[in-house]
Amino acid sequence: MRLRLKADGRIVELRDGQEFPLQPAGQGAPDEPGSLAVRELRRRASLTQMEFAARLGVPVETIRNWEQGKRAPRGPARALLAVIAHAPETVFQALAKD
Repeated sequence: MRLRLKADGRIVELRDGQEFPLQPAGQGAPDEPGSLAVRELRRRASLTQMEFAARLGVPVETIRNWEQGKRAPRGPARALLAVIAHAPETVFQALAKD
């Protein structure tokens, strides 16, 4: 599978020279992860906020703010969450520090 990160944070799959938006299971638009979507992604991964933040390389306050709706993920963070929704183990393995 070939993926492309668009400037607006969307992720599309490239097939036969065409772009197809990725739509994670159980979500509407992959580029609009709201507070419940972020919390659900974290819970599906069976991670605490601290563990999720560490795996993503962001402060735990960022995760808390996303989950409480104080802030919304934007740009690369939104794109990363969309990929996590589609293939969490692959993303976490790629982000793991050796």
